[in-house]
Amino acid sequence: MTTPSDCRGLKVGIFGGTFNPIHLGHLRSAEEIRETFALDRIYFIPAARPPHRSGDTLVSATHRLRMVELAVADNPDFQASAVELERTGPSYSIDTIRSFLQTLEPSSLFFVVGLDAFREIHTWKEYASIPALCHLLVTSRPGVFTPPQEQLLPVALQPALWYDSSRKMYRHTSGHTLVFHEIQGLQVSASQVRAILRQGKSVRYLVPSSVAAYITDNNLYQQEESLR
Repeated sequence: MTTPSDCRGLKVGIFGGTFNPIHLGHLRSAEEIRETFALDRIYFIPAARPPHRSGDTLVSATHRLRMVELAVADNPDFQASAVELERTGPSYSIDTIRSFLQTLEPSSLFFVVGLDAFREIHTWKEYASIPALCHLLVTSRPGVFTPPQEQLLPVALQPALWYDSSRKMYRHTSGHTLVFHEIQGLQVSASQVRAILRQGKSVRYLVPSSVAAYITDNNLYQQEESLR
């Protein structure tokens, strides 16, 4: 299901990315986030035109959305969203956040972003407005070097944030929070999956079986396709 359903009164997480392809690491991380922060639903949102990855090679957004739909089909707490495919122009996170707030009206919205992407947040469109609109959950993987949290905060965000040592999170003047959370999920990457596929090897147990079948049926990742 790609059209978001009503979310009034729900705690909703939005998890964006290229999902090129979606894999079990994505799904396990989302499940851990859902449980840890007691979210009612998580939306997986493939980026149609990632503004900071124009030089990357991706399979089409339609293929990536379909793989996400297949991957989350058996989990009622997960849902795919085509919101960024339905917009024209680059896939800006701020526009997606505003769309969810306006159309779904959740009781609270959590924007899930990986640490690597968060470190580049100062280059995003209207990034200083994001913590005023929703909670931020910044995820990292075990064993990956993480600088001190205060070094990760863009200068433009610092005046509006303060650290709550009792709850180990940052609070924003809007009432929203910013949390750095280390994921204990599976160590799988999309680049690893693509490399294995290009070698003609199996990706069983790295991606859902439905996604593996879709990749085979559509001859994806035999060689990298240009973004289209």
